[in-house]
Amino acid sequence: MTTKTFLSPFRFNNGLVIKNHIVMSPMTTMSSFYNGMITTDELNYYAARAGGPGMMLTGVANVSDNGKGFEGELSVAHDEMLVGLTKLAKAIHKDGTKAILQIFHAGRKSNSAILRGEKPVSASALAASYPANSETPRALNNQEILQIISDFGEATRRAIQAGFDGIELHGANTYLLQQFFSENSNQRTDTWGGSREKRLKFPLAVIKTVNEVVNKYANRPFLVGYRISPEEIETPGIRLEDSLFFVDKIKSKIDYLHLSMGDYKRTSLNNPNNKKTLISQFARHTQGIIPLIGIGSIETPEDVNAAMADGADLVAIGREFIREPQWVQKVAGNDLNSIRTQISPSDMDELAIPPVMQTYLKESFYSVMHFTDDPKIHQSYQNTLAPMEGFEKKI
Repeated sequence: MTTKTFLSPFRFNNGLVIKNHIVMSPMTTMSSFYNGMITTDELNYYAARAGGPGMMLTGVANVSDNGKGFEGELSVAHDEMLVGLTKLAKAIHKDGTKAILQIFHAGRKSNSAILRGEKPVSASALAASYPANSETPRALNNQEILQIISDFGEATRRAIQAGFDGIELHGANTYLLQQFFSENSNQRTDTWGGSREKRLKFPLAVIKTVNEVVNKYANRPFLVGYRISPEEIETPGIRLEDSLFFVDKIKSKIDYLHLSMGDYKRTSLNNPNNKKTLISQFARHTQGIIPLIGIGSIETPEDVNAAMADGADLVAIGREFIREPQWVQKVAGNDLNSIRTQISPSDMDELAIPPVMQTYLKESFYSVMHFTDDPKIHQSYQNTLAPMEGFEKKI
């Protein structure tokens, strides 16, 4: 018999209670308007999946105009976005699901075409190693860095005003928060770079500003989460020891930690002698302090139980929620046989998947989406980075 303790309520340290331990992962829809406003397609997509998970994380929203990382990206950079963001929070709140807005700045993981002729920016003027045609960004000056920190604060204010229950700082997948911490992308010699401690200054400043905004504007429990990539594969680059150091520095300043990886069974990609799962190693640094969200190819109740047994307090489900919007409801009702573990291309409209997102799934995630017309053995992300982690994978 499958144990389902993950369906019990969970309480955060700040008092926010979610109805179960299941989180819907932040997933790119690529379906916002050209200026970052929410579309009806996106609202329908989230509404179809609301009501089951304890909380849902939106696809990422940029906090600055020059922080846009891809076309069709949600924005929280201006007050005129509030009307649409309020509709989004309301759609997610169906049947008590909590709504978390994920926010970021893409940094060098953008290009001048996406930014309408403007050069991308980063900690240093160093191009990313992948994709191969990455543009060399312009190094941010001190005033610009301070402005982006302020932009994160303003984005948080808008999330509060729109009715969200929290924000998640996307410090993973090689975006700007990670770019400042990584020696691969930050080779500054001023106060914003140099030693590991100095490279931590930018994310710490963002967290501080966001918390100040929450204290000023939120009249209800409001979460500040942080998403982190455990490792980088470049040299120089972030290693597991760096990330654990990072977590120790921020864990008293955030409400939860969310890992970003394609498989919950993953071990270190850089140290083959380290056989322990990444979840278990991060859990040793967070247990009893803040909740840890485990993630990666979670499909079944058994996967959820395994991730929680490994140290995850909450478990995020991504691709399976695309295939099966009613996953939680079906598990709760012991209707396991009806859960979709594959997806037919002809069913994607019925599943309220926006048309642009359908194309994205076919082009970038075909081998791991379990499409019924895929004759190949399904690929695993256990021993490799996934496309959403910043790796440009050729399908």
